[in-house]
Amino acid sequence: MSSDNLSILQILKLLQQGKLLGNKAWQILEAAELIDEKRALVFDITSANVKEVIKQRSLLFQSVIIDANKLPLADNNNFQTLWHLWLPLAMKLAKECQQLNLPLIYGILGSQGTGKTTLAKILILIIAKLGYNAITISLDDIYKTYAERQLLQKQDSRLIWRGPPGTHDISLGVEVLDKLRQSGDKLSGYLISIPRFNKSLFNGAGDRIKPDQVSNVDIILFEGWFVGVRPINDTIFDNPPLPIITEADRKFARDMNLKLTEYLPLWERLDRLMVLYPTDYRFSKQWRQQAEQEMISSGKSGMKDNEVEQFVEYFWKALHPELFIKPLIENPEFVDLVIEINADHSMEKISQPGG
Repeated sequence: MSSDNLSILQILKLLQQGKLLGNKAWQILEAAELIDEKRALVFDITSANVKEVIKQRSLLFQSVIIDANKLPLADNNNFQTLWHLWLPLAMKLAKECQQLNLPLIYGILGSQGTGKTTLAKILILIIAKLGYNAITISLDDIYKTYAERQLLQKQDSRLIWRGPPGTHDISLGVEVLDKLRQSGDKLSGYLISIPRFNKSLFNGAGDRIKPDQVSNVDIILFEGWFVGVRPINDTIFDNPPLPIITEADRKFARDMNLKLTEYLPLWERLDRLMVLYPTDYRFSKQWRQQAEQEMISSGKSGMKDNEVEQFVEYFWKALHPELFIKPLIENPEFVDLVIEINADHSMEKISQPGG
């Protein structure tokens, strides 16, 4: 095949095979980086540095692809996502960590099904190839204990599911992030306990399990469904979107909004915040239904479609994406990077707030 007709995917396959690329192939990769100006801005790519950026990324690609079995590369879309998103994002985080000269705390906000947990795992693998030690902490990991949440439910019967504001141990999260931040001394080898949570315990109610012990952490990926989300003006709930319908719904939404104030000390620990943003927030319901159907098909227990609807809408009533996340992605004071996601989980675009 003539190099003039090569696609990005074909070029990546050549790199995977360890083949040397011709000048035309390099030019195609370089042009692809500059054509999307918003994405180029996010990853600090210019006409002056694009050659060097592509050379560095191609070497990292070949290093990472050796561990392809650890990456979700079953289809070509993910293969190209590795090149266009996962690799440059990992390089960006490593660069920011180096500039900070302290452990970098990077927040990842994403609603149900956006793939935040998967992204964090992928980034950890790639960041290791760059010589940095990264870990992930989920908002789930700092849930209050099962006993504490049982008591909480007796105090507020609306907390039928774990997850809404008020069900987390915020002081624990602050303590852990502060200890990680202070662990920049590579020679100390100081062990830090990272809380972990098992969702399957107590018939799915979940509880804390034995913490992990870590040391010499460079990058902390802190992910969750409302990481970084801030309180909004109370008057917005006078005329809220569906499924906030009844006066009881509005009261619940207002109370959850008020609870967010307690999380601000935790968000203040974040150096950066990335948002995984579905092009339509209702995709979350579709994604959760698909996941539950797959579990049922594999012989595991799972929720039926109507149960998923009730489950997802419960969280929309608590913190509605249109009210809390949509305005946030327009605010450069709090958000650094926005990744828009299509219904098939493919990447729509990458930009900075308001882009």
